[in-house]
Amino acid sequence: MGSLFHGISAAQFDKRFKTDSDCLKFLAQQKWEKEYYCVKCGNTNYCSGKTEFSRRCTRCKYEESATAHTPFHHCKMPILQAFRIFYTVCCTPDISSWELSRTFELRQMTCWKFRKKIIDCLQQK
Repeated sequence: MGSLFHGISAAQFDKRFKTDSDCLKFLAQQKWEKEYYCVKCGNTNYCSGKTEFSRRCTRCKYEESATAHTPFHHCKMPILQAFRIFYTVCCTPDISSWELSRTFELRQMTCWKFRKKIIDCLQQK
């Protein structure tokens, strides 16, 4: 996922991701770019879920959000803020959690945990 922001300037990032909906739409496109399949039953047919950009299996009715099974899963901060942190860490992987904390006005431990999740994701690729 880190390579998705490769070569994107801060101005381009801000232009593309203005709202939480922009972020969720992007995640859904990336997540189901090839094809949707239900993680519970393997079905490939779906309908819209109850939340924005979620998908609901037409067979077992399991609903999956765009953030599920991504670094943004169970993220307590607004998705747009999480995207900005993700972008920042992708551009400067050696940024400290203290610097993220100051920049985004979040607790240092929150930034440390999210930064670790991002770095782990980047290293999987």
